[in-house]
Amino acid sequence: MRKNNRRQIFEKVEVIDAGAKGKTVGKAPDGRVIFMTNTVPGDIVDVQTHKKRKNYFEGNAINFHSLSAKRTEPVCEHFGTCGGCKWQHMGYQHQLFYKQKEVENNLRRIGHLELPEVSPIVGSQKQYFYRNKMEFSFSDSRWLTLEELQSDTVFTDKKALGFHIPGMWDKILDIKKCHLQEDPSNAIRLETKKFATKNDISFFNPRNQYGMLRTLMIRTSSTGEIMVVIQFFEDGLHKRELLLDHLKKTFPEITSLQYVINPKQNDTIYDQEVICYSGRDHIFDEMEGLQFKINAKSFYQTNSEQAYKLYKLTRDFAGLTGKELVYDLYTGTGTIAQFVAKKAKKVVGIESVPEAIFDARSNAANNHIENAEFYVGDMKKVFNAEFIATHGKPDVIITDPPRDGMHKDVVQQILNIAPEKLVYVSCNSATQARDLEMMKADYKVIKVQPVDMFPQTYHVENIVLLEKL
Repeated sequence: MRKNNRRQIFEKVEVIDAGAKGKTVGKAPDGRVIFMTNTVPGDIVDVQTHKKRKNYFEGNAINFHSLSAKRTEPVCEHFGTCGGCKWQHMGYQHQLFYKQKEVENNLRRIGHLELPEVSPIVGSQKQYFYRNKMEFSFSDSRWLTLEELQSDTVFTDKKALGFHIPGMWDKILDIKKCHLQEDPSNAIRLETKKFATKNDISFFNPRNQYGMLRTLMIRTSSTGEIMVVIQFFEDGLHKRELLLDHLKKTFPEITSLQYVINPKQNDTIYDQEVICYSGRDHIFDEMEGLQFKINAKSFYQTNSEQAYKLYKLTRDFAGLTGKELVYDLYTGTGTIAQFVAKKAKKVVGIESVPEAIFDARSNAANNHIENAEFYVGDMKKVFNAEFIATHGKPDVIITDPPRDGMHKDVVQQILNIAPEKLVYVSCNSATQARDLEMMKADYKVIKVQPVDMFPQTYHVENIVLLEKL
């Protein structure tokens, strides 16, 4: 161990595991854990720390003595600077191993649950180009890499269209090629930047709040449709229409071309008017003959192929016979609710976002689903005894909450209702484990099924089936 400018350096540390949020794990000589971000289990490295706490350090490898057999060569030139694919340097089979391990560890250590044999994680057939939605940000002062800063080159083109540097809200990395969304996504992004630069359409400056071009959203679907939404900070009719007309002409496959004028400080569009410039104001995705209308503000699973597997597993876990009343909590746009409706007597979906419920009702009508109803409201308030008295006591509850999990009042209401089965779908097995611990006196875990929705990242979905004791 050596000290360097009040930072410690630990030499020849073996990386032994991958932990929460994708960080890898080693041990300091005193036994304290070292969390790292640029290593793979099996590497032997020198680590320079940048944070010291009572029980752990955080740091980065500054020298590699030997490389892990679990490593693979990243395909993206932006890996290590862009924060989007933190595990791209780890072989996919090893990514799946550590995702499954995290799910099991969280359920056992946080939830203190007795588990059956956990089913092998469902991997993704596509490890790249699997996302159906990407959002890019414009900047008039792009992020310069360390190599660029150390070079003698004078950079005159500072424009960027890409991703935020992790932890830096005003720094944008210009992306040459992204491996997350199929073409023509890259072509649309690059042409947008090229045309805007050529025609002197200004890029946004997030710190000083000026410039025209703010964000670019591209959505694709399994039906081959494409949505492009450009967000402008400043409005300028001539230049706005110049760009939109160019995209319409250059990419005739765009089925929905829309824009937003958003002069407020943050770039969320959920409180903004989205204006359709060409084509429809929505696109369609399809699963098992069901069509789902997706607009610019819709929440929809960003990996369509894996979402289909997730929904089928959720329906299988519910074990429906056609006689059950099913509640779908945090229903979103009602995709799961509609997916299980043909196997249920009736499905009741609850969601807090009014626009999502509007989409759910619209999709159900378009799909001729007559046994699904959708209600909007804050879950912990609307999901109460009066609601149950009005709509009936469910035989099965399916819940798919956000990353924070369920409010304790919602958990208690589920316990009060005491359905025979509960299917808990989660994008965060830590909060899932916390919620399930509150239920373990009343419910037994029957099945656990992790599903990988996001290859090259540490994120993992998990489905748990519980039955009443």
